Amino acid sequence: MEKKEIKIEEPKGKLGVLLPGLGAVSTTFIAGVAAVRKGISKPIGSVTQMGTIRLGKRTDNRVPKIKDFIPLTDLDNLVFGSWDIFEDNCYQAAKNAGVLDRYLLEQIKPELEAVKPWKAIFDQKYVKKLEGKHVKSAPTKWELAEQVREDMQNFKRENDLQRMAMVWCGSTEVYLEPDNPIYRDLASFEKAMKENHPGIAPSMLYAYAAIAEGVPYANGAPNLSVDFPAMLEFAISKGVPICGKDFKTGQTLMKTILAPGLKARYLGLNGWFSTNILGNRDGEVLDDPESFKSKEVSKLGVLEHILQPDVYPDLYGDMYHKVRIDYYPPRGDNKEGWDSIDIFGWLGYPMQIKINFLCRDSILAAPIVLDLILFLDLAGRTGMKGIQEWLSFYFKSPMFAQGLYPEHDLFIQLMKLKNTLRHLKGEELITHLGLEYYD
Repeated sequence: MEKKEIKIEEPKGKLGVLLPGLGAVSTTFIAGVAAVRKGISKPIGSVTQMGTIRLGKRTDNRVPKIKDFIPLTDLDNLVFGSWDIFEDNCYQAAKNAGVLDRYLLEQIKPELEAVKPWKAIFDQKYVKKLEGKHVKSAPTKWELAEQVREDMQNFKRENDLQRMAMVWCGSTEVYLEPDNPIYRDLASFEKAMKENHPGIAPSMLYAYAAIAEGVPYANGAPNLSVDFPAMLEFAISKGVPICGKDFKTGQTLMKTILAPGLKARYLGLNGWFSTNILGNRDGEVLDDPESFKSKEVSKLGVLEHILQPDVYPDLYGDMYHKVRIDYYPPRGDNKEGWDSIDIFGWLGYPMQIKINFLCRDSILAAPIVLDLILFLDLAGRTGMKGIQEWLSFYFKSPMFAQGLYPEHDLFIQLMKLKNTLRHLKGEELITHLGLEYYD
């Protein structure tokens, strides 16, 4: 049966990039796009810019770049807007973050200085280690969300934007239990906004505002944000794509690469001890136990879902998984992660794996932000709505449809992402049970 391409609107005009939080990740992302535009650097780590996609049989030799295969917005058409609790423009914020060297920043200084953050929604109850100075005020949380909507409307009008997409790049909020009754449906949630319910965190107000404006939304932190029934109901009713949560960058990226390999060889796991030190604003925020719990829950679920201890009790039924994060200011954005992994093989004989990953957190996160913006815009132009599971590749704790479970295996996630792109363009899906076996 002949496959048909799905109608995708062309990415005409400018795309507004909305970033709650103008910290290390956002400034590194914006600076990177500016540098790529000027030909100073290359977009290393970006699937949309560097990635290829195989089409048809291996013998067909059809391997275009993804950006040449699927209609994505050109980097020259991205326009940046942001909110932050500090009023520093993007250039000043990038200098303060200390991720990129001054020589690079000076070459793109005018572009960065043009990005000046709007006042942010902030409540110290949800991010206890920071103090907001450049913040919005209103009698109710409903009205705060309305102010964010107004910022978005003004941004779109002033920059003659055709479309927008939002990616949360702000701090990790305190842990909130997902079974609160106010999250069950949209009516309950909107009522709670108007009553200033403590279960509604700032990130939820940004998510609500985005969906209300028909803007795709991705959650880059482990916050509850958009991952509950009321927001899913809202997104589907408004025809808006959503995804999250928590960018998969350093240590968890390594787990989703290595754990599938252990499982593929049916090697057992007794324990996996992970510890991190980092000194940026994220590290300071995570020094608060309640914010750390949000991150811990996000990071701990990875191994269980990949290794399936209920299916393989002899291999993984008794595994012990521990995660620590410690704030260490001298390290700045250069996070260091140690993993001590106790495995066992044939006849139960023990072995060990040690990993010491000295990574740059924002360098790993920046291309994720770019890909999410471009892919969410693609989803919006294609008429996709609700949870975008095909973007699980980018998250520690991927959102998933009710009745299913999250896929954490990086390689299965990548296959799902690329097969979604093939499907959109009417190409055969790659299953590795190719027709060449039967021709």
